[in-house]
Amino acid sequence: MSAATAAKGKVLLAYSGGLDTSTILAWLIDEGYDVVTFMANVGQIEDFEVARNKALKCGAKEFILEDMRREFIEELIYPAVQVNAIYEDTYLLGTSLARPVIARGMIEAAARTGCEYVAHGCTGKGNDQVRFELAFYGLKPDIKVIAPWRMAEFYNRFAGRTALLDYAASKGIPVTQSKAKPWSTDENAMHCSYEAGILEDPDHTPPEDMWGLIKSPEAAPDTPEKIVITFTTGIPTKVKIGSNGKEVTDAVEIFDTLNLLAREHGIGRIDIVENRLLGLKSRGCYETPAGTILRTAHIALEGLVMDKELRKLRDAMLSKSFSQQLYDGLYYSAECEFVRSCIPASQKNVNGDVRLKLYKGNTIVEGRSSSETLYSADAASMDVVEGFDVEAAGGFIATSSIRLKAHGVNQTRKGLGGVDRQSAHSGGKA
Repeated sequence: MSAATAAKGKVLLAYSGGLDTSTILAWLIDEGYDVVTFMANVGQIEDFEVARNKALKCGAKEFILEDMRREFIEELIYPAVQVNAIYEDTYLLGTSLARPVIARGMIEAAARTGCEYVAHGCTGKGNDQVRFELAFYGLKPDIKVIAPWRMAEFYNRFAGRTALLDYAASKGIPVTQSKAKPWSTDENAMHCSYEAGILEDPDHTPPEDMWGLIKSPEAAPDTPEKIVITFTTGIPTKVKIGSNGKEVTDAVEIFDTLNLLAREHGIGRIDIVENRLLGLKSRGCYETPAGTILRTAHIALEGLVMDKELRKLRDAMLSKSFSQQLYDGLYYSAECEFVRSCIPASQKNVNGDVRLKLYKGNTIVEGRSSSETLYSADAASMDVVEGFDVEAAGGFIATSSIRLKAHGVNQTRKGLGGVDRQSAHSGGKA
């Protein structure tokens, strides 16, 4: 490498150890950059030493591994549990949740190592390029970003998988790509995602050997597991396992324990077509074991302890806003900072225990209890009159019907009174 080409500077590369980022690593070196590779341990199943050796063999100046599991769980996942965060009614945001913490680790590592640039291997059609880069700029506005899959000199040279493999072979880069399993994956403590390849046909049933974490419900044990999850201000603080009496209280251990239980009992698989940030639709298959259990348990406890109007406001404002902000890569925005600051206030009374049965893909609520309960068996009972003036309900109905009566009179005046069954069944179109 000449002195002229070596002057391009120093770049920190988000490195996974796969074909794409290994190719990008070698290509950046060819282009004249000094490259430091960065890998975040966010709970994925990974041989980090193999990844380290591969990066250094490919020419990286340094390999940085940051254990970010605790901050990922405590700072990202748990607030999402507190607001029941979900995208398009199904996706529990596993990839979206991991990007802010990885980006933060990268910006900190870039500062320590004197890197002027950060680089990633995200595709030009996907969500992650947006999430990473908005996070980078939110954390360090003057950072320079290299996105090879949006650079003509890169994507024209590596137009397909064959070109990547040929280049890797020429550089002596070991790869584990397999035509037998044509899909891409991304894993962390919250989930594992599967996209692309054969999954791009939304009517193609995912092969059973694709699912890498969670057993199929058919293969799950015939004996259910019973657990108790204790929440403190909406955050899981203890898990007790019925079959062996074991109790765990550490945040990372709680999450790891629930992941193992959910995987064993077939809990947390989904298959969806979602709307990507850039307007494209994408088919994704996701495994979200612990997150699925925690969502069910948290919602069950909130039903017992959370005020009706508070919950309505939280759901309309915090839950929807935080979910969309996570998906759109806006974690480090002013609006997301505001939403995050509101979450604890909504969870002050979400304290108590939830008893669950895990069985063949299902998380079944068997009971919940709390000293903060707003539930009264006597008030709710059809057999007890004391404590509730049933005659007052008539006044409530009369007051509530005022505007409906006015609307009905207006409709009658227009000749539209009564029930038009044909219109009702055709959405108003006769």
